[in-house]
Amino acid sequence: MRHQKNLHMNTSNIPFVFFGTPAYAVETLEALREHGYTPTLIVTAPDRPQGRGLTVQPSPVALWAEAHNIPTLKPEKITPKVIADIAQISVAVFIVAAYGKILPQKLLDIPSHGTLNVHPSLLPKYRGPSPLEAPILAGDTETGVTIIALDHEVDHGPILFQEKIPLTGNEFAHELGTALFKKGGELLAGILPEYIAGTVSTTEQDHTQATFTKKITKEHGLVDTEKEPGVELWAKFRAYTPWPGLYFFKEHTNRTQIRIKIKTAHHEGEQFVVDTIIPEGKKEVSYKDYFKQ
Repeated sequence: MRHQKNLHMNTSNIPFVFFGTPAYAVETLEALREHGYTPTLIVTAPDRPQGRGLTVQPSPVALWAEAHNIPTLKPEKITPKVIADIAQISVAVFIVAAYGKILPQKLLDIPSHGTLNVHPSLLPKYRGPSPLEAPILAGDTETGVTIIALDHEVDHGPILFQEKIPLTGNEFAHELGTALFKKGGELLAGILPEYIAGTVSTTEQDHTQATFTKKITKEHGLVDTEKEPGVELWAKFRAYTPWPGLYFFKEHTNRTQIRIKIKTAHHEGEQFVVDTIIPEGKKEVSYKDYFKQ
């Protein structure tokens, strides 16, 4: 496995197609652009309803592409026609960062130098859909970013580069995502010339040590603030902010259950301290003031 080397190498732009969708992927794109690498084409998710008004909006990556005058494809599914359209473009490599879909082998076979993927964990640990939340929930003391050569299995390919970062126990998952995907772009910029030249060595993952994460759902945010340990609640709060967020149910005066979302909180000693909440149908209010009623 390689060590970090000359991330500011000056080289001619290498043609590539970028696959990504959320704001995290924009961090990778920006880091690549700052080092002189701009994609020929961007593949991202279709425009979708967002926000309270459910206004149809492009993905963050699509907005970035528009701002930089880069053509996009927004397929709902990777169909044979989509593959054929992408195959018409001559590029050296595909780069994938938080795209959200599994790419079929026929697509992976298109670029002359394969497909590279930015994964925000220390593979083979935490494969799958929630590698940012997993180390926080587990109380790990470190995480990192891994660049792999993508194959047809999930987060399974050989490692080109891996960098560790320490965890203090106060990081939020969305902050980790921003930092790790930016770092991933910087690492890619440093190794792309050598990778295309065929001088980058790879290390096969130890598949016997692989661990797998699960997709985060809204139900993961349900907690019992009276029974769960403070350390676990603080970990969940950091892992599930801003989505799905933590919430609990309390019996109202008429014996109905109302949903209460924890908006802000902090960790004090071994205690999880709720600062503000949003009761169902109401505005944000102090936790202490609300339960004085």
